[in-house]
Amino acid sequence: MDRRAFLGSSLAAAGGIVLGGSGLRDLTLTRSRPMRTSPERLFDLPAAEAPIDTVVVVMMENRSFDHLLGWLAEDHGYLEEGKRRHGADFHVIGSTHERYRTPDGKGRPTRNVFALETADPLRGCSYGVPGHSWKNGRVQRDKGFLAKGSGNDDYAITYFDGKAFPGHRAVAENFTILDRYHASLLGPTFPNRQYLHSAQSEGRKADPGPLKTGIYKAETIWDRLAVAGVPATYYYTDLPLLRLWGTRMKPYMAPLDRYFEQAAAGTLPRFSMLEPSFTGDLRADAHPQGNVFLAVAFFAHVLDALARSPQWSRSMFVLAHDEWGGFYDHVAPPILPDDRSSHRDADNFGQAGFRAAAALISPYAAANAVDHTVYDHTSIMRFLEWRFLGAPASGPGRDSGKWWLTKRDRFAKPIGQTLLAKPASLEVPDALVSPTPTSGVTPACAPGTASLAKDSFRTDPSFEEERARDHPEAIYRPWEPT
Repeated sequence: MDRRAFLGSSLAAAGGIVLGGSGLRDLTLTRSRPMRTSPERLFDLPAAEAPIDTVVVVMMENRSFDHLLGWLAEDHGYLEEGKRRHGADFHVIGSTHERYRTPDGKGRPTRNVFALETADPLRGCSYGVPGHSWKNGRVQRDKGFLAKGSGNDDYAITYFDGKAFPGHRAVAENFTILDRYHASLLGPTFPNRQYLHSAQSEGRKADPGPLKTGIYKAETIWDRLAVAGVPATYYYTDLPLLRLWGTRMKPYMAPLDRYFEQAAAGTLPRFSMLEPSFTGDLRADAHPQGNVFLAVAFFAHVLDALARSPQWSRSMFVLAHDEWGGFYDHVAPPILPDDRSSHRDADNFGQAGFRAAAALISPYAAANAVDHTVYDHTSIMRFLEWRFLGAPASGPGRDSGKWWLTKRDRFAKPIGQTLLAKPASLEVPDALVSPTPTSGVTPACAPGTASLAKDSFRTDPSFEEERARDHPEAIYRPWEPT
């Protein structure tokens, strides 16, 4: 049996019922003592002596913390175990008891997704895809998740409970949950994913369409790692999104099958990013109208490969979501340092997004733990910069010897502030790496049943041609659950 640890902590929000306004809790003045851990943290070590040298990141789509993991704040067994391990002030910043006002003045409570009047709550076909644009997000922040202009209906104020996905519970009970991990921008998928790679969105506020090779120009963490001689690979299934930065990214790309081969052989690079499938009946990215069970199965499948790898004992697996996807979250998004900060809210790229569900799974992640540190996507980059590129363990460092891409990653805290210097355990629970049964997977949404996702990954013909030429083996072999 192996082990994985998912950060699982959250301020015990009293579950306040709020009508009028957004009902968001501003935690900027909240003082939360750090989780009690070993006297020696990973970041107490010099970067060159850190035992973690293999970083694997899976970024799914469109799920807020409260929507996916808010139940942890009310799970008695989980909280009691956390207090036993980490101290009496152990808590999770989560809520499944909120109330939002509709445009006609009626109050609607949040509710379990399986209580919806629909035959397919895992896809939400009979509901609209929750609003998650630049404008939708600001309405949700200021007026609530059902307000006029939010782009939402009742589907957006639903949540999953602790029984829905045993793998998520296993992550929370055996690893570390991140309950202050925010989308980098209060905006949609692609600008947020740009921040993961470039620590900026080049001033873009919306998703591109159609996708074209080379539409993004900014320097990336891939470029920096290559210059430093640090091996890094981007593994994809149906859409190689890294190609949006141009042909220079080709050397870093490989079909997902290669990941499983290298994990088994113990030859994974220092940094791996895995992309789920974004299209078709087997869409596994967790985006609404895609089946969430497939997303969970994908996560279990790729995690199992790392858990069985000779590299597991020196690895860190990050599970994240690119943004909140329009689903409710009760914590106000923070303002973060950014080169494109503005006093004008409509142009402020320092405005981070709502929290997105995230966890750290590693032998060095404390079990049944929660990390309350404020992170965004660039915190992943910041860890790589510390471990491989000479960045300090904390703070912006000196102006000389530049290791950062933008102000955002320079001032970000490296992800994993509660990681331990020595392994907590090398075991991984079977429930974490056992793929979710898919025999009962619901069929794809029928056309016209609800509004289709706007970020549905339309591609330019030249993008398709280049994909076919460069990686023909990946085109008709998307990941399939086993």
